[in-house]
Amino acid sequence: MNIASLIADRSAADIVSCNVDTLVSEAVSILANQRIGALPVMRAGAVAGIVSERDIVYRLASMGSDCLDGPVEAIMTSPVITVEPSTTVDEALALMTRRRFRHFPVVDNGALCAFISIGDLVKTRIDEVEHEAEALRSYIQTV
Repeated sequence: MNIASLIADRSAADIVSCNVDTLVSEAVSILANQRIGALPVMRAGAVAGIVSERDIVYRLASMGSDCLDGPVEAIMTSPVITVEPSTTVDEALALMTRRRFRHFPVVDNGALCAFISIGDLVKTRIDEVEHEAEALRSYIQTV
């Protein structure tokens, strides 16, 4: 299964994001209010980076609360690693595991079309395994 199947029922208009000049304190509020762990950071309509809870915690530890008054551009993870709709779920999971992060912007022809988490990928993979197991059970019962 590929990412396109995973995001087929999603709209790019529903993506919660921020701009490079958004204050870190505002990004914290967005993350908390939306109960999400990361935001794609946009510049002129393109993904410039990602700001995550980890980014904020690391900067708070090193810079103190002063980092809250600055732009997310100063603390975001950049350059951003993206996936395309044609990327398989297994490829995306492997990349997340290897690079040790939990969110991907999905970009199609340079435009952000979705933002996925490791939870999205794991759920999809579990659904696939359960479907395969059920198919095997049905097959065995008919033999």
